Amino acid sequence: KIKFMPTLKFSCVSQRLKPLKFPDILRSYTNLRITYLLVLPRLRMHSFAHRSELKQAKRIVVKLGSAVVTRGDECGLALGRLASIVEQVAMLQNQGREMMIVTSGAVAFGKQRLRHEILLSQSVRQALHSGQNQLKDMSVPVLEARACAAAGQSGLMALYEAMFTQYSICTAQILVTNLDFHDEQKRRNLNSTLHELLRMNIVPIINTNDAVVPPPVPNSDLQGVNVISIKDNDSLAARLAVEMKVDLLIALSDVQGLYDSPPGTDDAKLIDIFYPGDQQSITYGTKSRVGIGGMEAKVKAALWALQGGTSVIIANGTDPKVTGHVITDIVEGKKVGTFFSEVKPAGPTVEQQTEMARHAGRTLASLLPEQRAEIICCLAELLIEKKEEILNANKKDMELATTLGTEPLINRLSLSTAKLNSLAIGLRQLAVSSRNSVGRVLRRTRVANNLELEQITVPIGVLLVIFESRPDCLPQVSALAIASGNALLLKGGKEASNTNKILHQLTQEALSIHGVADAIQLVSTREEVEDLCRLDKMIDLIIPRGSSQLVREIQRAAKGIPVLGHSEGICHVYIDSDASIDKALDIDSKCDYPAACNAMETLLIHRDLLRTPVFDQIIDMLRTEQVKIHAGPRFASYLTFSPSEVKSLRTEYGDLECCIEVVDSMQEAVDHIHKYGSSHTDVIVTENEETAEQFLQQVDSACVFWNSSSRFADGYRFGLGAEVGISTARIHARGPVGLEGLLTTKWVLRGEGHTVADFSEQGSMKYLHENIPVPQGSFN
Repeated sequence: KIKFMPTLKFSCVSQRLKPLKFPDILRSYTNLRITYLLVLPRLRMHSFAHRSELKQAKRIVVKLGSAVVTRGDECGLALGRLASIVEQVAMLQNQGREMMIVTSGAVAFGKQRLRHEILLSQSVRQALHSGQNQLKDMSVPVLEARACAAAGQSGLMALYEAMFTQYSICTAQILVTNLDFHDEQKRRNLNSTLHELLRMNIVPIINTNDAVVPPPVPNSDLQGVNVISIKDNDSLAARLAVEMKVDLLIALSDVQGLYDSPPGTDDAKLIDIFYPGDQQSITYGTKSRVGIGGMEAKVKAALWALQGGTSVIIANGTDPKVTGHVITDIVEGKKVGTFFSEVKPAGPTVEQQTEMARHAGRTLASLLPEQRAEIICCLAELLIEKKEEILNANKKDMELATTLGTEPLINRLSLSTAKLNSLAIGLRQLAVSSRNSVGRVLRRTRVANNLELEQITVPIGVLLVIFESRPDCLPQVSALAIASGNALLLKGGKEASNTNKILHQLTQEALSIHGVADAIQLVSTREEVEDLCRLDKMIDLIIPRGSSQLVREIQRAAKGIPVLGHSEGICHVYIDSDASIDKALDIDSKCDYPAACNAMETLLIHRDLLRTPVFDQIIDMLRTEQVKIHAGPRFASYLTFSPSEVKSLRTEYGDLECCIEVVDSMQEAVDHIHKYGSSHTDVIVTENEETAEQFLQQVDSACVFWNSSSRFADGYRFGLGAEVGISTARIHARGPVGLEGLLTTKWVLRGEGHTVADFSEQGSMKYLHENIPVPQGSFN
């Protein structure tokens, strides 16, 4: 570090940059016409604290375990798997990162080669001396590992060289032993060689020199920060990472990561983040089918590297579902494998939050309906009592959004006294209907004498609701979860973080009156949406509330978890030839709240209305409301000077914009809606009852209206009290999803020792299958 002048400092790292001479620095400082911008590598003293920071990793070591590189028969390499790993390393290298590989595989490659040579030699000798009939008795002797390594190193390196050449990347082989790290001069030579290779954009392929190393000593272990015994590739990768000041070490093995007990046992759970000091909570199993390490060795090596300032992830490199993108996913910060971190979060992990919610949710479901209703009423009262605190928090979010966001975002984010009053009214309405939810008997059947069957409503389980910039969504969804007895995870947008925080605190305050505060959790960690969607063993239903892009991303990411919602709200209003002009002008499907998913996006007009006063008044009204008009292809063909032609008839504008298109009939309007709509909400304006009824029957959307605004497609306006969203699905729930949509059913059978054999041909009993009337409001 060179210091001159009180306020100017230059720092150089000799291993990565050519050092600047003092006269050069002084000359650039004194000559005001020249400015030098030095882009230095990021100097880090500590490992990354969070997965999201891994995108910043510049220097990366990828360690390939024996189980990753070798085939299942341990004779030869898994070429397809290796090729996909090389492709990912090459991609990261070409992004400007410095990649290094610590690889196993020489022994397996050599074993394949030597077996082939031995069998060939035996077959020749036996053919000469014993005849062909003895060939079937040939056997391969046990091969010594060091000999296999010597025979396999050149072939392994040639394979890597050929694979990386496909991506115009050069590789170099480096074989090391303990002495190369413990002898100071050799260590300096190794360090210098590696830095020079990285400077020339070459990927070093590093391995222990298994042809000469002694067999591993079972009890030799990692001994502090400055000493590490290179007894396997785990310890080699760790030592190399610390020596080279590596940002990230990715250790690929044949398991998903680190488990709290041996993988495959009933209660084994994958550990997302592992902290130093957690070793006592781990029960280790046996090592992999090949190699000389094991998970315990990996953990000790990882902790050693972590202490030296390198972040570490242990992940699966053999799973065909993820091998093709496991390395790039890790670097992008996705939740893959086990992340070793020195920084413990202040609160629980999202997995712990889910467990807490599920446990408390079961207690919530067991409460009396009156008790759940009491919680909802308490929340409604808190929204009014604490409105000043809520609005102050919302003001902070609004101030930030005003500088960064758009007008539709600000509108969605804004809360007011009127909105809070409306929320409270809806919650009280929901509290009344919640008394007829969980445990309601839907049907009762007498299967046989003294054998009765009931179908009853029960909660779904754990819900995950992901919502953007709509803080009023939080109390609505929370109240619905309480009414239906479901546990709930909430993931809100960061733009509403202050408002969401106070609303969640009030929700937990209401839940606490019956001791179930943990049933609703607000996820405030850095968890990405895609990572939450992978918790398929913990979450039962995902409900996205936000932009069409958010919904589509969740639908793609949620593999194994049902998603309830709609990706787009492309709503149509069809003005029929028999429409009332007054009703057509009064319907506020577009101008009331254009950002809503139930706002009109396409206006269909019957051809007979063109060039009539009705059409002129509709256009004048839209212009008065400052609605930007896009012309559909047919509409544009009727005009000499038309508005801008629409790019797509399947567009959700979410603003004061809409498309106008012309149709010849009601049937053509229906066909247009089916082709370009999103099955959300569609409207007909007409005085012809027969035409209206045909439209209502034929349009296959969640909501179909006659002479009324599409904005009525809302749980509160339907009298549901609240909604978790609008579903365009065709199973389970459709349209505004309220309390009923968050319930499922179970079957309860009561007998007196009945067996299936009793109903066989030789049995003494007969099936009756008689329906038993269920009185209204009957509960199990």
